[in-house]
Amino acid sequence: MTSSQNAGALLSAAEHVAALAGDQAARADETRRLDPDLMKAVLDAGFARHFVPLQHGGAGGTFAELTEALLRVGSSCAASSWSASIVASLGRMAGFLPAEGRAEVWQDGPDAVVVGSLAPLGRARAVPGGWRLTGTWPSISVVDFSDWALVRGVVPDGKGQALRVFVVPRRAYEIQDTWDNAGMRATGSNTLVVDDVFVPETRSFEGDDLFQGRPRSSSATCHTVPLQAVNGLSFAAPALGAARGALAVWSDYAMAKFGSAPREPGGPGISRGFYASVLARAAGEIDAAYLLLDRAGRVADRGAAVTPLEAARNTRDCALAVEGSVTAVNRIFGAAGTSGHSTASSLQRFWRDVNAAATHIGLQFEPAAIAYATALAARASDTE
Repeated sequence: MTSSQNAGALLSAAEHVAALAGDQAARADETRRLDPDLMKAVLDAGFARHFVPLQHGGAGGTFAELTEALLRVGSSCAASSWSASIVASLGRMAGFLPAEGRAEVWQDGPDAVVVGSLAPLGRARAVPGGWRLTGTWPSISVVDFSDWALVRGVVPDGKGQALRVFVVPRRAYEIQDTWDNAGMRATGSNTLVVDDVFVPETRSFEGDDLFQGRPRSSSATCHTVPLQAVNGLSFAAPALGAARGALAVWSDYAMAKFGSAPREPGGPGISRGFYASVLARAAGEIDAAYLLLDRAGRVADRGAAVTPLEAARNTRDCALAVEGSVTAVNRIFGAAGTSGHSTASSLQRFWRDVNAAATHIGLQFEPAAIAYATALAARASDTE
């Protein structure tokens, strides 16, 4: 199937994943991991293969379609959407490997589950043919279902130290059960440990290649875009999807209250204006966040043509979209009444998950704002 023939397939399949994720969300929250059947549905839908190169059986997909698919799944379960985003995003990163390494990762098909972290928590030393890698990476989402792990580590070079990315097979790392957070519980974000493992040169690449969008053996658009332009999308879309889910749950409650509430404030009970204001503000905040992510996805799909200022703006917009999502969900949760705060209500799970997602380092507004201002100043300097 060519990239054009595949267009829309993920978005269509995401509907089934969303329905299954919604049915299993409460149970997954309790067990702190996705059900294997749900993970299989994520893979069958095409999330893992979305950015895998066509020559390895992948979809060669777009950021715009992935974002829409993640929003649909997130409206049922934020953790399921986050997990689907991880396997898509890390699969894209594996595409930066040399050709031999890519062939090894996808030798059994394009649905290999790649997970990982770009936190530089590993240490590696050069040996004949590759590297010896050691490190511990916490909070690795979906790691229990992984086939490969992509991690970053520090290596010595002639100038002192450099950062490299390493891809290691499941047999080469240990998983420690450490994930017990209040939000995004079902992501199963446990700890990954690598202890003096040999990584051949073919399964490693310079960290700057990923950040700058300089693939070793791929010309796909998704690999030529700088990481700054796309990284926030991976985390913002599940959060915004969950905000939509929270709004849908609360709207049923709010409209029932609206119909029976006093028309004017000051009397017994809460007036119609309260419910109308919360509804309108939250819906508007969520709509505004969507417009930011929609533009960010379309910009990302321009690949190497994305300018430094556009890349920085995408980071800014993703952080801002999540801030808006948090504001909307907190507004909704505060107006939900006792029933909405019950552990039996999906609303409290959406509230926990959105607030937890917003703490991710890739979604913090201050560094995004500094990067945007820096890029804007650089462009102004170039035009003088």
